[in-house]
Amino acid sequence: MSELDPVIHAQARLRVVASLSALNDGDRIAFPRLQELLAMTAGNLSVHLRKLEDAGYVEISKTHRGRTPATLVRLSRRGRLAFEEYTEAIRTLLDPTLSKEHP
Repeated sequence: MSELDPVIHAQARLRVVASLSALNDGDRIAFPRLQELLAMTAGNLSVHLRKLEDAGYVEISKTHRGRTPATLVRLSRRGRLAFEEYTEAIRTLLDPTLSKEHP
């Protein structure tokens, strides 16, 4: 059985990755909108995004909308793959007959 990815497994980071995975590949979400969706403080969300960014699972870009700074977040291809592997590991944990190793 595969190990559960400890970077994703933390509850707050799992919520972040699950939310970002709902976006189309390459789409980005504004930091305040993600914060609102997850009902997290800015500081808490920042800490978890940094951990995910350090793992290469999210990409954060800073830009401007007019004169207003904007921080945009998206799930990287590596992050999407890691989340798919994580969800597969959870499914296998819950129902070992779903394992790809079983015929």
